[in-house]
Amino acid sequence: MNRNFKQYNQQQNWLFPPSIEELIPQDHPVRVVNGVIEQLDIEPLIKAYSKDGQPSYHPKMMLKVMVYAYMDNTYSSRKIEKAMRENINFMWLTNKQIADHNTIARFRSQKLKSVFKDIFKQVVLLLAGEGLVTLKEIYTDGTKIESMAGRYTFVWGNAIKTRKEKMSQQLEQMWQYAQSIADEEDCDPTPPDFKKVDKEKVEKAAQKINKIIRGNDKATSRAKAKARYIEKNFPANLEKYEKQKQILKNRSSYSKTDPDATFMRMKEDHMKNGQLKPGYNVQISSEDQFIVNYTLHQDTNDIHTLKPHLENHEYLYQSLPKSLTADAGYGSQENYELMTNKGIKGYVKFNTFDKEQNAAGKKRKNAAPFHRDKLHYNEKEDYYVCPMGQKMEKIAEVKKTTKSGFRQTSVRYRAKKCSGCPVRGVCFKGKNNRIVERNHELERYKQKAREDLLSELGEVKRKKRTADVEPVFAHIKHNRNFKRFTHRGLDKVELEFGLHALAHNIRKKSA
Repeated sequence: MNRNFKQYNQQQNWLFPPSIEELIPQDHPVRVVNGVIEQLDIEPLIKAYSKDGQPSYHPKMMLKVMVYAYMDNTYSSRKIEKAMRENINFMWLTNKQIADHNTIARFRSQKLKSVFKDIFKQVVLLLAGEGLVTLKEIYTDGTKIESMAGRYTFVWGNAIKTRKEKMSQQLEQMWQYAQSIADEEDCDPTPPDFKKVDKEKVEKAAQKINKIIRGNDKATSRAKAKARYIEKNFPANLEKYEKQKQILKNRSSYSKTDPDATFMRMKEDHMKNGQLKPGYNVQISSEDQFIVNYTLHQDTNDIHTLKPHLENHEYLYQSLPKSLTADAGYGSQENYELMTNKGIKGYVKFNTFDKEQNAAGKKRKNAAPFHRDKLHYNEKEDYYVCPMGQKMEKIAEVKKTTKSGFRQTSVRYRAKKCSGCPVRGVCFKGKNNRIVERNHELERYKQKAREDLLSELGEVKRKKRTADVEPVFAHIKHNRNFKRFTHRGLDKVELEFGLHALAHNIRKKSA
């Protein structure tokens, strides 16, 4: 029985072979990449090349390849080289030129490093020129992306502190032991201060301890072994701890295989047990789901990232947005004051805003008549009144400095006599008179934020935030499966995420 098939003959030649141009559809995303890159000023990128040596592949061609590769979920330099050999879209971009994977890797890590932010800015300004973004109303959020560092190669700041304290205690104990068995000429009536130790002090103390114990018949073999261990290891260990502290700076941890990465709790936990993983805090600002600004940070939370993030926005565009909407992770006195001083209308929640608006939260608050916020405050004379009508007068001002150097001032108020009060058991649980603490400036900012967030425009902003910036992360991390960096070091991972951000913007433009 005959079957009806289309003619198939691999040996059939083309009379007029088609060009690659004819094989690329007019609405294909690769044409959008080509069109966008052609409009950019890449003179700074060209200057990154030397005039000497063999001719290089044109940076415009390499940039097109790199951007389209990230749009195509092709991140490995070897896979990009393979695509240049086999993928017709890459062939069209490169005019059939093929760069080897080492050239591709050097272009990404060396040539693009210092100029990529300018390229990203130019693309965003092109989007603004087409009316797709205004750079005036932005939505900011952060996410944590895992580093490619080893997941169990950690160094903890608290562990260093504990080890140094233990080292100091052991030195002091051994010093006292050595003095107790030392001959009269070896006794030292003024022992060193081991609370603050440095390498030189430890070396001198360890040598003296070992000298006394080594030649003394009264010393036990265990004490001699410990003295030798201290002299041999303590100075080197202390030097190692100091180097680790320099790497840590203000962080609580870092990874040995990627010192720039900080251990953070990831939502996308591969072991599903809530362990800390080395990673980076990625901050973006979006408008209509286009990324207009991105920065990477080593902080484990978002509070201290807003200032450098806005500084980067101002650096890129020489202006600041008119409004900024963000979740409660950014709600702090420092950030409220920052936005006020810079003339930015902020729609930023504080940490208890959602609880206040929740029906159960309102019920709990109304059921707590002795809560500080329920106490009457006389702003003119600066005192509180307790539930029994007793005046709580100001007793102290408490000044605190945040991790970023911002200074906060809180005021404490104390009741005069709480003993014998019939409601003491439900008012507070302390033994002495009740004390309440209040940061007046923060409370004023919170009240202003509450009014703005509950306004008609504020409700629109809050709803739009969840539909604007959050889907961008969902697209990059889940749809494009970018959940872990493939490079190490803050500069390299910032460039890596920048390529993802640029590819995201061009893909959305072509959609």
